[in-house]
Amino acid sequence: MSDVIHLLPDSIANQIAAGEVIQRPASVVKELVENAVDAGAQQIQVHIKDAGKTLVQVIDNGKGMSETDARMAFERHATSKISTANDLFALQTMGFRGEALASIAAVAHVELRTRQRGSDLGSKIAIAGSEVESSEPDACPEGSIFSVKNLFFNVPARRKFLKSNETEFRNIINEFERIALVNQHISMSLHHNDTEILNLPESGLRQRIVNIYGKALNQKLLTLEAQSSLVTISGFVGRPDSVRKRGALQFFFVNGRFMKHSYFHKAVMQAYDQLIPAGEMPDYFIYFTLDPATIDVNIHPTKTEIKFENEQPVWQILCAAVREAIAKSSSIPTIDFDVDGSIDIPVFNAPSSTFKAPSVQVNSDYNPFKPDTSYQQPSFDWSKLYKGFEEDRAAAFADESIEAIYPENQELSSGLISDPAPDALFPEVSSLCYQYKGRYIITSLKSGLLIIDQHRAHVRVLFDQYLTNIRNQQGVSQQLLFPEIVTFTPAEATLVPSLLEDLRYIGFDLSNLGNNSYAINGLPSGVENLDPVALVKDAVSRAIDTGCQVHEEICDALALSLAKAAAIRPGQSLSSEEMDNLIASLFSSSSSSYTPDGKVILSKLTDDELDKRFK
Repeated sequence: MSDVIHLLPDSIANQIAAGEVIQRPASVVKELVENAVDAGAQQIQVHIKDAGKTLVQVIDNGKGMSETDARMAFERHATSKISTANDLFALQTMGFRGEALASIAAVAHVELRTRQRGSDLGSKIAIAGSEVESSEPDACPEGSIFSVKNLFFNVPARRKFLKSNETEFRNIINEFERIALVNQHISMSLHHNDTEILNLPESGLRQRIVNIYGKALNQKLLTLEAQSSLVTISGFVGRPDSVRKRGALQFFFVNGRFMKHSYFHKAVMQAYDQLIPAGEMPDYFIYFTLDPATIDVNIHPTKTEIKFENEQPVWQILCAAVREAIAKSSSIPTIDFDVDGSIDIPVFNAPSSTFKAPSVQVNSDYNPFKPDTSYQQPSFDWSKLYKGFEEDRAAAFADESIEAIYPENQELSSGLISDPAPDALFPEVSSLCYQYKGRYIITSLKSGLLIIDQHRAHVRVLFDQYLTNIRNQQGVSQQLLFPEIVTFTPAEATLVPSLLEDLRYIGFDLSNLGNNSYAINGLPSGVENLDPVALVKDAVSRAIDTGCQVHEEICDALALSLAKAAAIRPGQSLSSEEMDNLIASLFSSSSSSYTPDGKVILSKLTDDELDKRFK
């Protein structure tokens, strides 16, 4: 039998390896920008076209490469950053594996123009699918210019499964921001389709954060500092009153490298325990500096997973540091009286002989329940106003059908849907409703009791209403007297233009002001008392969470976000008419048993279950 095991060609091996290192255009940006940082660049420019599918170009003014180094850089496991295995435990650079450029060249058309500092002439090399197409001298500026074109041109399956341009570019922005947050001493810029997205001059850390995420974040950050023989922790954490349910800015960096660490995230959340509502998330930008020998970054090719030798002590130091930062802040307001320029009022010390205790004269004959004969109140029989009221109500509910219980054209001040259709699930619903603890509505059935969560029920009703408005393109907008301004992060701003039409169908009226800011000119009817900025930000964040792939999913996310914000709150008292109309509207919805996100709305307690409780 002949031998069947053979070595794969380098080109095929590089394509296979590229699957781990180069997963999407954002991976190319990450690897090339990190190489520019390692090269000592002080200025880095990133140019993107079609979310990186057509072009990813990184220009830096680093130390550049010689002609030989430029050719060797694209060989697999070729690197200048480590020489021995021991160097892995003393890393001072972002890259070290020697796989990135070889993986990129295996799945794209790559052109490198580079010139060393002090050299008169540079080099230009072009590679496509791991094959060198040309190599020649070139008159280029000092540093390096990497141009990656037609990513995954020879791997159509990978290119087919790339996400939409909005999603891919948002991932590029995320990678760019992570590198920018630890290299504030480097001037960096990002352009997409010849439009400048970010321009970050050299600055301090707080200013770099503000330049990326907006000035509004500056007042919400608390300084974090902790130093020990084991680790030095610095950075910023968010104020307890600035938390949010989604879209929180949460970053961990260790020795200048971004990392994901769920265990340390729990330490931060532990420090905020009892200070923020359940489900809310704080912002944080936390930087660890420690001996490279005590961590292992060689876990995964993406290098975002890092193991710590002293994980438990670092956890305790981090938690204590965050608590101290919160305690030192002015999150709890204090009363401080200004005594400058106040008048000095002398104390009056009266002689004891002249002091007389005050006395109160009381009329012992006064009786508040005794009628005052001096004033004759006109007689009026108030009972006449209510005469026949109970009889009319009983007659209205004599028929147990749902049509008699919920008459037509019944409207509520809370904005619940009127004119519902009958529901076949609970045709025997009683007309009598009771509210329990401002949260549940209890009504009787022929076969037992029905308990309804009023908030979830209203979410379902409003969700159907908003979704219908989007599909029918007939949202009702209430114009604001004074427009509000909402500012998005660069990652959020890439998605907003694709959501404007759907937001308009719900009832939002937004106009672009430039610089990632929008004016909120109108809101959906019924939510005028809510925070407009928070509503829009929450809607966009929820749409981002869907992945922005299917239009129907985005519409559902927008409708659900607004429904949750506009629904009646737990604890709100409802009148009998409001409870009746809410139940009727619920039973006319597309699904009366569950909310759009799968939470139970109804719970039925049968007569048999009640009988068992009293046996």
